[in-house]
Amino acid sequence: MKVLILGAGRVGGSLARALVNNSYDYDVSIVDLDKGVLSSLEEKLDIMTVEGHAAHQISFKKAGADDSTTVIAVTSNDEVNIIACQIAKKQFNVKKTICRLAEGSYEESLDIFGDKIIDMVISPEKEVMNHLKELIIHPGAEQIEKFADGSVNLVSVKAKKKGKLVGRELKALKDDMPETDAFVSAIYRKGKPFIPSGETIIKADDEIYFISSESNVDQIVNEFRDKKDSYSRVMIAGGGKIGFSLAKAIENEYKIKLIDSNESRCKDLSKKLDKTIVLYGSATDEDILKSENIANIDIFCALTDDDETNLMSSLIAKKMGAKKTMIILNNPSYLGLVPGFIDIYIAPYRLTVSSVLQDLRESDVAQDVLLKMDTGAEAIEGIVHANEFTSSLFGKSLREVPLPEGASIGAVIRHGELLMPESEVELCLNDHLIIFLANKDMMSEVEVLFKTNK
Repeated sequence: MKVLILGAGRVGGSLARALVNNSYDYDVSIVDLDKGVLSSLEEKLDIMTVEGHAAHQISFKKAGADDSTTVIAVTSNDEVNIIACQIAKKQFNVKKTICRLAEGSYEESLDIFGDKIIDMVISPEKEVMNHLKELIIHPGAEQIEKFADGSVNLVSVKAKKKGKLVGRELKALKDDMPETDAFVSAIYRKGKPFIPSGETIIKADDEIYFISSESNVDQIVNEFRDKKDSYSRVMIAGGGKIGFSLAKAIENEYKIKLIDSNESRCKDLSKKLDKTIVLYGSATDEDILKSENIANIDIFCALTDDDETNLMSSLIAKKMGAKKTMIILNNPSYLGLVPGFIDIYIAPYRLTVSSVLQDLRESDVAQDVLLKMDTGAEAIEGIVHANEFTSSLFGKSLREVPLPEGASIGAVIRHGELLMPESEVELCLNDHLIIFLANKDMMSEVEVLFKTNK
């Protein structure tokens, strides 16, 4: 498959790396005006680079765009992305266009740009805000991914030393909560994943991935924690699109303070926000943080466009007594600095890569989520079809479905009902399977379940 990426920034570069390192044979090209960035990518990856403007026809010609090409427009400029998709469809009749849009108003009125000019919209800012909101609503969870149209959650939680289940077998979870459906699909111990059994002893600092319904998340998280977390006070550093939309979304349920270093923006935010206290100043200014009682803040969210500011402000906030820190982190090279003083980080590029990979798959995968960029762990929701591989599996227990080591079925959605993968549950046609994969290289072995005979 030919893939043309427009924009070699953090998102475009991450997409290029993900596609080249995927088990599929993608023919990747990338367009950007920055010759230095293109040279760096070309040295590291087997891709074609084109120096040029993303919305100029000559760039498409140099990249060899045609009716077999999928165009992914991910420059930092919404207007450039939209125009590029128009050119791609009208002039080069490309197979598909995927467009990054930061401004929500464009997404609501795409028809004015032409019929089917944009096949898929991705909005990293909106995705980041939704993830942050979920993590604030569910204290103690470190990652929450939604499947089956939001009815099923895959949740990550770190086991604490005094948690109820620490030192006990995993099957004790069912003993403690017999009426609650949950399934632990994977555990990371000292950074290495494994698929647990009921006899697995839970240890402190284990990173647990479990699947359950939305209503059960907090109850299950509390089984692995030493105390029940609760939040009421949130401080947000950065009043950009993400910071503003998060404050707007939660200001009726939480006490919010928002700090921004742009005075005119602060005045504008004060008018748009109803209950949020807007403060003009730097989030790295200890005097401001002290005067605003940072020691009483439950969650400090660093959401500026600058990674260094996010890291430093979170470090200072944590040192001064903030209970929990959440940050946006775009540069993957900073990942090694995160443990210790950053509780949760969200990488916008990870969310974008997940959305694009899901759309490019040729099997019937309803959702594809990259859980860890560093290890390549993924979780997918796929729909089972009748084919040469599955024909002999229908009617057999899910435990008999052949999966590579490091992959596990975490849940089944059948006619809208959530089923845990118990031994008596048999595989059926059109089942939606949620599968955890410790490594992306396993995808081709798992994906055969979801292919149609064509």
